[in-house]
Amino acid sequence: MKAAQIYATISTMTPPGTSDELKAAVAARRDLGPDYEDAIVEGFLEKVDSRIEQRVAQEMAARNLPRPPGQARANDNQGLALAIVSLIFGTGTSTVAIANDAPIEMMLLIWLGIVAVNVAFVLSRRRT
Repeated sequence: MKAAQIYATISTMTPPGTSDELKAAVAARRDLGPDYEDAIVEGFLEKVDSRIEQRVAQEMAARNLPRPPGQARANDNQGLALAIVSLIFGTGTSTVAIANDAPIEMMLLIWLGIVAVNVAFVLSRRRT
């Protein structure tokens, strides 16, 4: 049985709570010795991280606050920046492709990639 499995077994026998999980980790370290210390610490930190993520998600859901007005303006700036970078990148790569006698399919692939990035950005803005 691996150290992480042993720690997981010990920590599931204790009631939820960071101090109880820490006690379980220390007990597992005593039982298993210093060779398994890294795995035990890693398992403990993963549980703490997931507990923090749960608490943050609960807090955000409980607050259910509307977006601040300045946030919409920041997204507009992001869209403008993406458009400018896309045009610069597309024009530059097209110029290099033409100078090197690259096939038209290569330029189409470049521009399709740029369009895909822009579409993904627009769709991600609609979700939030």
